[in-house]
Amino acid sequence: MRTIRKLGQEIIDVGQYMMNYGLAWGNSGNVSKRIDDDTMLITGSGTYMGHLDETDLVKVTISSGGYNETGKRPSKEIPMHAAIYQARPDAGFVIHSSPFWTTFAACTNLQIESKLFIESMYYAERIAYVDYYHPGSQELGRAVGEKAKEANVIILKNHGVIVFDSSMQEARMCLETIEMTCRMAAITKMTGLNPAVLSPDTATDFLDHSGYKPRRLW
Repeated sequence: MRTIRKLGQEIIDVGQYMMNYGLAWGNSGNVSKRIDDDTMLITGSGTYMGHLDETDLVKVTISSGGYNETGKRPSKEIPMHAAIYQARPDAGFVIHSSPFWTTFAACTNLQIESKLFIESMYYAERIAYVDYYHPGSQELGRAVGEKAKEANVIILKNHGVIVFDSSMQEARMCLETIEMTCRMAAITKMTGLNPAVLSPDTATDFLDHSGYKPRRLW
């Protein structure tokens, strides 16, 4: 159990952080961390994101979805998480959640523009969309796996969002950034304001030459 605690502390910490800052609510959402090429640690089914401990974390085999049947059941969203890890060897941490503004965007035809500010240009450089499939379904997992090849922010229609990155800190920043970007998009729509969208050339120049962070290789 101590080993699980050590491996999963980042999951426990990010669950509390998400709850504290309105990025999760109740037992909605799930988080996973890659342990090795074919193993992930994922939150258990029905766990409360703000009160996670080591007993809420389950080791799952990525390729098969298998886990220890005598312990806690893992989240039903194994297919989504596993598909991301299989499609993206660079993925080390996955967060699925339904924060208000991003879920608002997922339930409407709100258009999300990433060429707005530094963080959105980097963390939301590519946003993909997946049509509604039932949570935990193989169909949803396959659709997310395909979109993960081209984007690390995937908005799930009428569901929420799933993000991934190399580390917990970067995945959390992806989630925070898409939530802020969706909030800005909704407010500009409601107020009639016109956002000052940067040109594609400016965004590309920023990503290639600003030195903010190494540009992702898609």
